[in-house]
Amino acid sequence: MSTTVSPLAPTDVPEMPAIAGVKLATAAAGIRYKGRTDVLLAVMDKGTTAAGVFTKSKCPSAPVEWCRARLKGGKARALVVNSGNANAFTGKTGKQSTALTAQIASKAVGCATGDVFLASTGVIGEPLDATKFDGVLATLAEAATPDGWMDAATAIMTTDTFPKVATATVKLGKARVTINGMAKGAGMIAPDMATMLSFVFTDAPLSSAVLQSLLKTGVEDTFNAITIDSDTSTSDTLLAFATGAAAEHGAPKISRASDPRLKAFTKAFYEVLADLAEQVARDGEGARKLVEVIVEGATTKVSARRIAMSIANSPLVKTAIAGEDANWGRVVMAVGKAGEPANRDKLSISFNGIRVAKSGARDPSYNEAEVSEVMKNPKIQIKVALGLGKGRDRVLTCDLTKEYVAINGDYRS
Repeated sequence: MSTTVSPLAPTDVPEMPAIAGVKLATAAAGIRYKGRTDVLLAVMDKGTTAAGVFTKSKCPSAPVEWCRARLKGGKARALVVNSGNANAFTGKTGKQSTALTAQIASKAVGCATGDVFLASTGVIGEPLDATKFDGVLATLAEAATPDGWMDAATAIMTTDTFPKVATATVKLGKARVTINGMAKGAGMIAPDMATMLSFVFTDAPLSSAVLQSLLKTGVEDTFNAITIDSDTSTSDTLLAFATGAAAEHGAPKISRASDPRLKAFTKAFYEVLADLAEQVARDGEGARKLVEVIVEGATTKVSARRIAMSIANSPLVKTAIAGEDANWGRVVMAVGKAGEPANRDKLSISFNGIRVAKSGARDPSYNEAEVSEVMKNPKIQIKVALGLGKGRDRVLTCDLTKEYVAINGDYRS
C-alpha cells in the first residue's frame, strides 16, 4: 500500500450504502504488514447465494482452489480476505492454512466450513500462518457492522495507492436493490479472470446460477479487458454474493438469467464491474496515464481484442506514452505482431482524436506540435482503424514508468 496516491485516482468517491444481510469488519493481524489492517471479514445472512470466477493460471493459489470447491454448494455465510501473503505456491501447508482459516471463521460466524470463502493477496511462495486468525476472526464477527466499506477496501490493498469501491441502486420488480463492489489490484494484472481480487454484494434475491451467469458474461468487457503488465496472478478471484434481503420489500426471486425483469439490474451490475476495472487500470503500479486502446474495422471482435491487447501490453508503446511521445511506429509494430488479419496500407492510427497515420503512411496533415500537446493529457486514447470489417473492441491499460520498475524491484524487500 503506497503512501503516494496515484494521480489517476478518482476524484469522486461514492458513499457506500449498507446492504441488508452483509456486515463487515477489519483488523491488523500482522500477516506481513506492520501498523495497518490486513484482514477483512464479511458476514452474510443465511440464504445468501454465491458465485465466482477465477484465474486461469495453471499455478493457482490455495484459496482459489478452496473457493472453486465451495462454489458447488452455491451459498455463503462468510468471506475472509487477507493481504500481504497470497498463500500461493505453498504446497500442503497452503491447503492446511485454508482449512484452518475456514474452521476458525466458521466457528466465529456459526456456519459450516463449506459456507466460508477465502481470498489472499500478496507475496507468492511464503507460508501463511493461519493461527494468526485465531481470536481475530471471532472478534471481527462480533464487531461487524453494515458500514465500513472503505475500511474493507483498504484492508485488502497491497501495492494499491487507493481503495477501490463502486455502488449502484436499481429497481428489481417494484423494489430498490443495491449493488456494492470493492477491488484491489495494481500490478500482475492481465486478463484470464479475474485479474485481481474483487467482491460484489447485493440484496437482490438471485439464485447462484443467475449470479454465475452475470459474472461470466460481465467480466469479458470489464475485468478481462484491462491489463497493467500482461502478467496474470495466481490469486485472481472475483466473487459475488446475493443476500436476497430485498425480497422482503417486494423484489422478485430470480432463478433464470434470461428473466426479463433482470434487464436493469444486469446493466447496473456490469457498470459496477466496469467502474472497478477502470479503477484498477488507473492504479497501475507507477502509472501516470490511463490509456484506452480502441481497435475497429477488424475482421471480428475477437481479432480486435487480440490486437488491442497486443498494443496495450507492448512495453514500447507503454514507455512511449510515459514519455508523452506519439510514436505510432510502435503501435504499427504491436498491430503487426498480434498474428491477426491486418493490411498495412489500410491502417489508420489516432492519438486523442488526432489522426497521425492514414492508409499505411504518416497523415498528410500531421502536426508534431499539436500531437505533442495532447500527449500531455492524463488520459490517452489510441484508436486503430484496420479497414477490414466490423470487429471492434476496447481495452484499458496504463503507461509504463520508472516507478513500476522500482516498485517491483523492491517488492519483497
